Amino acid sequence: MISIRKLLVGSVLAVAAAASIVSRQYVGPGRVTGDTFIHDPTVIKTPSGTYLAAYTGDNVQLKTSTDRTAWRDAGPVFPNGAPWTTTYTGGARNLWAPDLSYQNGQYYLYYSASTFGSSRSAIFLATSRTGASGSWTNQGLVIESTTSSNFNAIDPNLIIDAQGRWWLSFGSFWSGIKMIAINPSTGKRADSNIISIAARPNNGGALEAPYIVRRGNYYYLWVSFDRCCQGAASTYRLMVGRSTSVTGPYVDRSGRSMMDGGGTQMLASHGSVHGPGHNSIFADSDADVLVYHYYNDAGTAQLGINLVRYENGWPVIY
Repeated sequence: MISIRKLLVGSVLAVAAAASIVSRQYVGPGRVTGDTFIHDPTVIKTPSGTYLAAYTGDNVQLKTSTDRTAWRDAGPVFPNGAPWTTTYTGGARNLWAPDLSYQNGQYYLYYSASTFGSSRSAIFLATSRTGASGSWTNQGLVIESTTSSNFNAIDPNLIIDAQGRWWLSFGSFWSGIKMIAINPSTGKRADSNIISIAARPNNGGALEAPYIVRRGNYYYLWVSFDRCCQGAASTYRLMVGRSTSVTGPYVDRSGRSMMDGGGTQMLASHGSVHGPGHNSIFADSDADVLVYHYYNDAGTAQLGINLVRYENGWPVIY
């Protein structure tokens, strides 16, 4: 007979081995220095070859880098405040989850105004020729949601499809991730249609922060599952699905629809990296670059940067 002691030792070794496998399946963030605090980051490479980041903070905050490693704070988008958002923020200056891109010779910034746990929310647009603090012009409301809406108008992301059409995905909890058509000449809604592209109907709706990137024949929809904003106790994790059409249907590697809670897990908590999520992706000269926030052991939000390659039609983080 096998002794109880051997069974216990075997169980401990099995648990340790499993833990080791879990700890090895995710690559750690690349090296960053300087002002590394960030939350809900969006980063682009500018026409001059430097890097510009926008993130959640008072009046939307900016960072810059010349080498993608060393970062410095670059002030708020709206140093004089954004009074047009106070209907949705209750007067708070904190504006959320910006999406930064460079189109038509200028910078576009979609950003969110809301309060935690509420669907009384709105997405606004600002534009700038330089991207610098204080240079941004408010272009007004893009879409709003109310307390009776079945969606939440936060976490915007602009994607331009293979035919040159503009789309804005967004959403947090409630009935999931939505998409609207955007008029390229205004940056505002092109029509009144709202398309559903992802949901978690059996998990309390716990997904948000969509980001869509087109590579080859596929559109890849990245989302964050579970809970953000709880410091080192956050359970955020990055998931992905793909589609040959920007409007879906999106499925994960197993073929499960993202409208039914599908998603292939790409990054989750490991070691001193807690709750990695709310990502963006941009193309650089060496690879696609994945940018996200995570919490360190002290519960402070940090900038995470990794590279992405594609194998057999699916992204791989390295």
